[in-house]
Amino acid sequence: MRADPHDYQLVSPGNLQDVLSLLHREPGQWMPIAGGTDVMVLYSAGKLPNKNLVNLWNVRELRQIACSADRIRIGAACTYTALRNHELIAPEFPLLAEAASWTGGIANQNRGTLGGNIANASPAADSLPSLLAYDAELTLVSARGERRLPYRSFHRGYKQTALAPDELILEISLPRRYSRYISHARKVGARKAQAISKVCLAALAQVADGTIQDIRLALGSVAPVPLRLHETEHALAGKKLETSLIESTRNIVSQEIRPIDDIRSTARYRAAVAGNLVAEFLEKLRAKAETLNSNSVLARWNEIAHEEAMREILPCCGSTNWAARMASRRPFRDAASLLAASDEIWRRLGESDWLEAFRSHPRIGESRAEKTAGAQSSAWSAQEQQSVSSAENAVKLALVQGNRDYEQKFGRIFIVCATGKSAREILETLQRRLQNDPATELQQAVEEQRQIMQIRLKKWLAG
Repeated sequence: MRADPHDYQLVSPGNLQDVLSLLHREPGQWMPIAGGTDVMVLYSAGKLPNKNLVNLWNVRELRQIACSADRIRIGAACTYTALRNHELIAPEFPLLAEAASWTGGIANQNRGTLGGNIANASPAADSLPSLLAYDAELTLVSARGERRLPYRSFHRGYKQTALAPDELILEISLPRRYSRYISHARKVGARKAQAISKVCLAALAQVADGTIQDIRLALGSVAPVPLRLHETEHALAGKKLETSLIESTRNIVSQEIRPIDDIRSTARYRAAVAGNLVAEFLEKLRAKAETLNSNSVLARWNEIAHEEAMREILPCCGSTNWAARMASRRPFRDAASLLAASDEIWRRLGESDWLEAFRSHPRIGESRAEKTAGAQSSAWSAQEQQSVSSAENAVKLALVQGNRDYEQKFGRIFIVCATGKSAREILETLQRRLQNDPATELQQAVEEQRQIMQIRLKKWLAG
């Protein structure tokens, strides 16, 4: 039987203190909801037992993301869309960003919240294994005060949690110490998104000289709660990535998990897939270890601190967000994977990041950039524009005027991959692109900057 809305009441206090007061006065009588994506499924089917609902959607204290030097704190009512779009989560916590992309469709990601996924306590939830891998900590709050709890201690059994009847999840805290780990996220289901997982894996590891230094494995849909594979991790730590180890790991995984038969899959299938997913991650680690030292510049850059790595690669582009994401993607096995990642990250950046990169270049025919550029960037710019410095005066004057016309029309400097082009060819390109509309011209500039980055990255790798 479908639900009758007259049987339910929904209140929206609008601030955290009023919500906590209500839960304290009538503990266990009110069900907090934020996005409501799981609640509405039960309600529509007439299976929602809670008749009193308290709305958290507009509680500002639950919607913030705060960063410090050593941690990032995510408000429990932050949506999956907010997680995917945040400037630090994708580069530093790719497992969580990837899981956010799996969670339902766009509508669900716009409404569904991380705290709601945790409180709902489904062992099949896509985001929860990543929180185990990253050693997340929860802050729980009530009218009695706050308390902190390691996320690994939150789930007590199937759909059972450590939340008291008058408590809410306030925030989820992640330590910022995994940016140099190799990460791997996999979901097996009827579809990648908008389908409940049959098995999902979140994995992190550090490898040196072909040996596993640290490894963190977490699985969903293989036990009554999201599961960290401590026994498997212990068996792998300190071991060489050899074929015999990878094969034996399948059995260790199948012995540690506790899958069941249900409408989506069988316990036997889940055990086999879980072992395969962990073995796939180990194969990935071995491939990276075998090719990690194929380029001496790249090998050294793979090992330096995150901030230093950002500074070193920044002149290749000029966007700090690009440099941060590139540094967080390390280690790269070879030049090809580095160049491919550069293109992928560049295309996913926003307009403000593109404009920052453009400002790191001087105008065609000049030597100083609008944004202060380092010595390496300035030296590369001089090389790239070498043909302009020796051009005839008429061409130089036409370029000066063309730069003015371009900036007046588009509000930014003209960007062109000048390597290998004569001054006259650059002038003709500028005059042709002045006919573009703003949207078309922005995409053209983005592509020119991508070409510049590829050339500079190859020069940097060559030392």
